[in-house]
Amino acid sequence: MISLHRSCFLNNSGISGSSSLFSYKLNKLPPASVKATALGPNSDTNASVLIENNNAFKEITQDGTSSAADVDINLTVAGGDREVYYDDAATEDQLVTPWSVSVASGYSLLRDPHHNKGLAFTEKERDAHYLRGLLPPTVISQDLQVKKMMYSIRKYKVPLQKYMAMMDLQETNERLFYKLLIDNVEELLPVVYTPTVGEACQKYGSIFRRPQGLFISLKEKGNIHEVLRNWPQKDIQVIVVTDGERILGLGDLGCQGMGIPIGKLSLYTALGGVCPSACLPVTIDVGTNNEQMLNDEFYIGLRRRRATGLEYAELMDEFMTAVKQNYGEKVLIQFEDFANHNAFDLLTNMPLEEARKKISLVDSKGLIVKSRIDSLQHFKKPWAHDHEPIKKLVDAVNGTKPTVLIGTSGVGRTFTKEVVEAMAALNDRPIIFSLSNPTSQSECTAEEAYTWSKGRAIFASGSPFDPVEYEGRVFVPGQANNAYIFPGFGLGLIMSGAIRVHDDMLLEAAEALAAQVTQENFDKGLIYPPFKNIRQISANIAANVAAKAYELGLATRQPRPKDLVKYAESCMYNPAYRSYR
Repeated sequence: MISLHRSCFLNNSGISGSSSLFSYKLNKLPPASVKATALGPNSDTNASVLIENNNAFKEITQDGTSSAADVDINLTVAGGDREVYYDDAATEDQLVTPWSVSVASGYSLLRDPHHNKGLAFTEKERDAHYLRGLLPPTVISQDLQVKKMMYSIRKYKVPLQKYMAMMDLQETNERLFYKLLIDNVEELLPVVYTPTVGEACQKYGSIFRRPQGLFISLKEKGNIHEVLRNWPQKDIQVIVVTDGERILGLGDLGCQGMGIPIGKLSLYTALGGVCPSACLPVTIDVGTNNEQMLNDEFYIGLRRRRATGLEYAELMDEFMTAVKQNYGEKVLIQFEDFANHNAFDLLTNMPLEEARKKISLVDSKGLIVKSRIDSLQHFKKPWAHDHEPIKKLVDAVNGTKPTVLIGTSGVGRTFTKEVVEAMAALNDRPIIFSLSNPTSQSECTAEEAYTWSKGRAIFASGSPFDPVEYEGRVFVPGQANNAYIFPGFGLGLIMSGAIRVHDDMLLEAAEALAAQVTQENFDKGLIYPPFKNIRQISANIAANVAAKAYELGLATRQPRPKDLVKYAESCMYNPAYRSYR
């Protein structure tokens, strides 16, 4: 579902830090940027230095250029060059300040996912940043780290274990996480996204370790503006938000739907090149109607039935207002996995009459027709046709004679042999899209579609399926994954500074994707280009979206770059390690 309200779109279907990295061997920090904060439980003399200057981190790239001004600070903390954690000396009933030093060096640097490089720290860096003895003596490259991680991940046989290994990596070494995902996108996409993310959401309470996004519940009503300010990154450009009511085809998972925004934004970065520090995953927790969740001792959300009506609307309105106040007009907000009754209320556009004429919808009670109008949910009513009632899907296929069959119900195995054979009888090349996720909810498998259509189906699915051999020919199923579109689409909005999303931008993105499918892809049964080329695909989509934004007068970044594709490529986040002085 697409909302064209401000820079926001809705689909119903690890965060980088800007915090600074310092060596203690520096001076010249402006006095206004330093605060002394008492740490000792009973003393105001045990102070730590809290650095507020976010520009004090200098990154040296491979060509020797730097990304920030030189800063030279000479810091001694608690009388020496080592960090002292005074709360270790406090008893349990004494109050302590929950931080020591914000300077990332030594042991704390190895715990900072935004700057940690593990064994890739050079000898010089180990000396400069107090890492001697904290790491084994070997220095290895990032490429070797990738090889080692892939070796470890491939050892796991259970997809959820692979997912947890990837999340652990994201929480300890952000750049390595994205390097791994980019270099092995076809293998790891099903791990960090669909279908594995569905199981991760179902079990999120038991696997939750540390926050990777912002949880906004009814407890925060009236204070959402302040809650957003608790997030450490301030220059947010993309937000993915869910209320967890319709997670994939799994239904109401409440607060544990957080896995969806986290996974989505990982792809904004890995596939679309959006800087991770500009991404914010959000879960709106208004309760859950899932009794299993409410009775689960590991459930991490509000233990109450879902808020509805005015209570729900006021919270969402406050959230949108607070986002605008904190991050400005140009922040892109993607609504994800909201239930239909709320999703359609959040949309601002209605389908055109021509679209209605070309689309027939079937729900659990059959074809949506005007004789059912009084019992239909409000968002279904515009799609009701003048047609006799039909209950069975196969009869609806024979009655309406479609060329394309699209499954988005979240109900598995509804495209039966009868249905596929009916589509094949009506069309030389029946188009069958089984888009429901995860794999268990897919309307049919790739093998079923190709076999039942005698190899004539043009098939795509929401979750990945392996290639299928039928009568000596190998068919490669397409994955109709929205990851083909939204990362590049978001990059195009960001790089043009678009202030609104327009229908034409979405059409431009779709056409840009279609234009990158080659004849070789078609010959294999593919209707999408291979994911291995996704960064280039995203750059082309971003360029087309940005061009449309400029054409419509919605772009604010001026002047317009001459070569938008090259500009898109230059804007993309690069996960290669930086060299620290």
